[in-house]
Amino acid sequence: MTDGAQPLRGCRILVVEDDYLLTLVLTDFLEEAGAEVIGPIGWVEEALAFIEHDVDEFNAAVLDVNLHGSKSYPIADALAARSIKFIFATGYGADALDEGYRHYARCEKPVDQAALIKVFGGLLSKSPPS
Repeated sequence: MTDGAQPLRGCRILVVEDDYLLTLVLTDFLEEAGAEVIGPIGWVEEALAFIEHDVDEFNAAVLDVNLHGSKSYPIADALAARSIKFIFATGYGADALDEGYRHYARCEKPVDQAALIKVFGGLLSKSPPS
């Protein structure tokens, strides 16, 4: 972000991603936008345990759809059950997501910083469901 704005200041975002280089890029993008990055976590079971025990440590998440060959849908379900907003990060189009997950916010890889920040900004500005 070249203008010095930090639209995600105060956000604590859990990064669930198994690709080391993409994790570095996501972390850089999010921190530059003012967010505090939690993680990264690269395994489904580890992410589920973290959510169960440390859910108060973050208020949003970005999830790689495919983590070491396993889908991150159980993580998405755990976050949704706790009304925690998240974005799927995927190298595939929306049709590659299972039908029940296509309505969630998504950014395609390679992730564009401006698009990621815009999606998070819109997602986090929405009030939680009642």
